[in-house]
Amino acid sequence: MSARLGFGVAVAQFAPGPGKTENLATITRLAEEAVRRGASLVVFPEYSSYFSDPLGPALVENAEPLDGPFVTALSALANRLDVHLVAGMVATAADADRFANILVAISPVDGIVARYSKLHLYDAFGSRESDWVEAGAIEQPETFSIEGVTVGLQTCYDIRFPEVSRRLVDAGADLVVVPAEWVRGPLKEHHWRTLVTARALENTIYVAAADQTPPIGVGASLVVDPMGVTLASLGEREDVAVAEIDPRRIDEVRRVNPALALRRFDVTPR
Repeated sequence: MSARLGFGVAVAQFAPGPGKTENLATITRLAEEAVRRGASLVVFPEYSSYFSDPLGPALVENAEPLDGPFVTALSALANRLDVHLVAGMVATAADADRFANILVAISPVDGIVARYSKLHLYDAFGSRESDWVEAGAIEQPETFSIEGVTVGLQTCYDIRFPEVSRRLVDAGADLVVVPAEWVRGPLKEHHWRTLVTARALENTIYVAAADQTPPIGVGASLVVDPMGVTLASLGEREDVAVAEIDPRRIDEVRRVNPALALRRFDVTPR
């Protein structure tokens, strides 16, 4: 890893709504600002393409294929700004009565370079995401690289399941990005920050987590380094925060804390 120099990663938070044109306009504005601040990768929230609360038929009706207008617009934006983009979208599913909760990673040259369909659906804290969302299949994780740094994808509620991040690290991830729609509630912001930090610490990796802003999400997007240090963070307002991903920091931390090398258990699906 020592030859790699790193790059800037941005977490861009906003509150997507039912207006697809407005969502794309916000994504464009935030991506432009992130690039101006030096980002080579911009991470947007879960459900960035379309969102309405509560989940229901409107999301199924507004689901798009991966070659539809949302991804096409993201690809054009990535090309114009010469930046990688990761965003959550409402995608068409095999079950016509449901939609797929998918992340897409877009390269400025190659279009979609990785995708991820949410594994752990949010059936907790009074919510029932599985009523409307088709759970992703357990498959070999898809990753992509920027400047020699390997990036993995997971979504929101997945952060409560450490095995998801560990499988990404086993697949080579140095940085895990976490688009989210982390619903507000008692202690929820505390859970969010604690879990994101724990995933970085236990895997000695970087984690960049981008949440929706209020009224539904908590905001509080952040980038955490392999020693659990918050490098950049946001409050509750629409904004962008940028941090530097330095692979030498991963090497340094793993020399001090070789937890991955010392572990005695593997992750297996159930």
